[in-house]
This record gives sequence, C-alpha cells and structure tokens, in this order.
Amino acid sequence: MSIIAEAPGFLQVFSDGLVKRFSPETIPSSTESLYGYKFKDVTIDQNKQLAARLFLPDTQNFTCQIPVLVYFHGGGFCIGSATWLGYHKFLGGLTVASKFIILSVDYRLAPENRLPIAYEDCYSSLEWLYSQMNSEPWLKLADLSQVFLSGDSAGGNIAHQVAIKTMKSRDCNVKIKGLLLIHPFFGSEKRTDKEMDDGAAKHVAMNDMFWRLSIPEGSNRDYFGCNYEMQDVSAAEWYEFPAVVVYVAGLDFLNERGVMYAEFLRKKGVKEVILEEAEGESHVFHVYHPEAEATCLLQRHMSEFIWNHCIPEGQGNCNSS
Repeated sequence: MSIIAEAPGFLQVFSDGLVKRFSPETIPSSTESLYGYKFKDVTIDQNKQLAARLFLPDTQNFTCQIPVLVYFHGGGFCIGSATWLGYHKFLGGLTVASKFIILSVDYRLAPENRLPIAYEDCYSSLEWLYSQMNSEPWLKLADLSQVFLSGDSAGGNIAHQVAIKTMKSRDCNVKIKGLLLIHPFFGSEKRTDKEMDDGAAKHVAMNDMFWRLSIPEGSNRDYFGCNYEMQDVSAAEWYEFPAVVVYVAGLDFLNERGVMYAEFLRKKGVKEVILEEAEGESHVFHVYHPEAEATCLLQRHMSEFIWNHCIPEGQGNCNSS
C-alpha cells in the first residue's frame, strides 16, 4: 500500500483507497454565550451525516429580523471543517462584528464524495434553513429573504455553484442577496500565465492534485465545477445573478484566478461585481490568523457589504435598538 496523493500535515490518500486526514485543533460544540455570541452544532441530514455549526450573536436588544450568512469552508474539497479552530474563531468574530446569523456547513469531502456532492450538500443547507425557520429557536430572527453565501478557497467555488443552483431552482424558498468569495478556487485545462511560470510548479501540482481527487472520475479541469466558463447559464440568468464581492490576497497563488473570475462575471453582465485585494497577505490568512488586523478588516468589509445589500433604501441600519 503506497501514498498516491498527499497534502503534508492534512491529507494522505493510499493506493487501496484509504484516506487519512490530520485535523488541526478543533472546538467542540457548546451552547454557552461567550464573547458576544453563542454557537451549537446542528444536523442538516442525518442519513448523509451532514452537519453545520450555527452562530448566533447577542440579540437581546434586537427589534427586527436579521440576515443570514451561509459559509462553506475551504480545503480543496478534500479537507476542512466548521469545527477547526481557525474557522470557528473567524466566524465567531464575524457574527459579533456583523450582528447576523451564520451557518457554517460541514459538507461531505472528496475523494470519498466527489463533486457535485459538495454542491448538493451545501444547497441542502438552504433547504434546512427554510424547514427549520419555525422550529429552531436560534432562527426566530432569521430573515430568509436576506441570505448571503460565502466561503474561502473551495468554499468560494461552492458558494458560486450554490448560487447558480438556487437561481435555477423553482422550489427554493431562500433568496440569495449576495456572494462573498474569499480567495476562490477555480481552474481549467488551459494554464494561466502565472501557472506556466517556472517557479509555480509546486503550487500547480498541489492544485492539480486536489482537482484530481475531487472532480468526477473521467473528468478533467474543464469540468463545470472547476472551469466556470463551462457553466450552463443564460445571459438572462447572469443578469439576475446576485451582487458579488471577490476577496483576493496579494501573496496568494490563486490571486490571478480570483481576478479572472471577477472579470468573467462583469463580461457576463452581472450587475455588481466588487474586487478587493489584501496586499501582503497569503491564501486564507483569515483562517491561519483569525485575530490579525487584516482579518478584522476583512470581517468589517464583509459586514458592510452585507448590510449595504440587505437594508431597503430609507430604512437605515436595523442592527439593534
């Protein structure tokens, strides 16, 4: 038995199909109120062992409903969890800074569960929100006409795909108001200039490995989940696509792909596309450094984007009384 794929410190895939994951520090479920918020783990689908972590800010002084942010973690579709310390701290801080409810989804991972399973799992989280709005006490203030999708790296890719699935579905009762993609993970068979650089071989090999493990067997990097240009979306549908903000990091190898994605949406006629760059920062810095100044700035910018897109003109900010 030999290792056929490896992300050192995180993942090993063996020739017999065995997958070993090595998680960093995690935070167990708790319903205690700490640091201005409380959290708990919820079950989205017991049959699929699909779960999520629900964050609720201190709402004792709230006088109106508040938006919901659904977050999808990164990890090349193969690793990651809502319980990881970095994700927990980042989203806990974000729910305090923004005063909105956050649902962080633990979708099933590849290679055991190849795409589009992650997309289907994360779409299921929206259906769960709607089904629980009258029975889950923590959702009593949730405004499901004001739902935003976010995620980093592979999670940013998932947010894009879930938005499209929601837009095409006639049965979805959740309204997606905007997307906040952090260092999104996309690709294609055609290499970019940056990917063809002599010094990029290590980054390209790692990205290719994650794509090889996550896309359906027999597919290549022009699979629609990897290459958004292969998406079956009409011009009219692109025009109805939600507002998008794409966050890129100056030192991130995926910076180029994020910029290309924003440019693609603009060319397709998406009404609002914002591109923001964190100079001097690396890929998913907010997960590795959840209390850093750059992370606090990202949280503030995300909060502003959401509140600017969910408050009807003339009504003012509805955070609390």
